[in-house]
Amino acid sequence: MSEHKINPLVKTGLELGPIIAFFAAYLMLKDRVFTFGGTEYDGFIVVTAGFIPVFLLAMGILWWLTGHLSRMQVVTAVLIIVFGGMSVWFNDPRFFKMKPTIIYLIFAGVLGAGLLRGQSWLQYVMDGMMPLTHEGWMILTRRLAAFFFGLAILNELVWRLTSEETWVYFKTFGLTAAIFVFFMAQGRLFREHGTQDEDA
Repeated sequence: MSEHKINPLVKTGLELGPIIAFFAAYLMLKDRVFTFGGTEYDGFIVVTAGFIPVFLLAMGILWWLTGHLSRMQVVTAVLIIVFGGMSVWFNDPRFFKMKPTIIYLIFAGVLGAGLLRGQSWLQYVMDGMMPLTHEGWMILTRRLAAFFFGLAILNELVWRLTSEETWVYFKTFGLTAAIFVFFMAQGRLFREHGTQDEDA
């Protein structure tokens, strides 16, 4: 199915909306305890249970509107179901907190495997969104693989060594800001290795 263009604000809202909703719900419910079936669940677990269907609904709407989901979005959705579901099932927030670590290690590993084959799988994953030379893609892929590996380590340190609330702030704002800053810092690479679409 071909991808359809939608309003960028709608797309951003569907991608970031569930994360913002998770953060807002956590702030409201973090100090509460809920009892279901005789088992007590703290606010984090309850919010995690609510986040899973909200995220899947948002991705479903995005797929319905565009006819397309990126490979990263699909992998993220699967891991949210698995690790979020494990946190709820075992009543243990550690599984959900480990999810970003697993996601970033998978991305770093996949990109690294491509590099070992002399290929930039980042170019394949991003569906040609950025016009770069082959050398530019290889440089960006090496940098992004190292960056994802660093984020995986950072997430482990934050959730293991700080409070739950600190991790939620880090997950909601810190990781998003880090990715934004990373790509902003690649301006020189985009200038030196960018290509122009002659048909544009």
